[in-house]
Amino acid sequence: MPAQHEYDLTGMQCPMPIVRLSRLIKECPAGDTLKVVADDQAFCFDVESWCRRTGHELVELHQTEHECTAVIRKKGSSVE
Repeated sequence: MPAQHEYDLTGMQCPMPIVRLSRLIKECPAGDTLKVVADDQAFCFDVESWCRRTGHELVELHQTEHECTAVIRKKGSSVE
């Protein structure tokens, strides 16, 4: 059964939130979701581009004045 993981990447500056996200998603099974919060101003744009490049699904994206929250589903399926 897919799980949701939550990570706080606040305090990291570009490109570190995406670098860390890339490492974190490798540790998760296909189908799992990652909820990631970052306060780097470029993160919302970067995570959209990263998902397009890697094939992971951007399920949700919310931006406020101070932070961006992204929910990403790892590509593939945990149920074959």
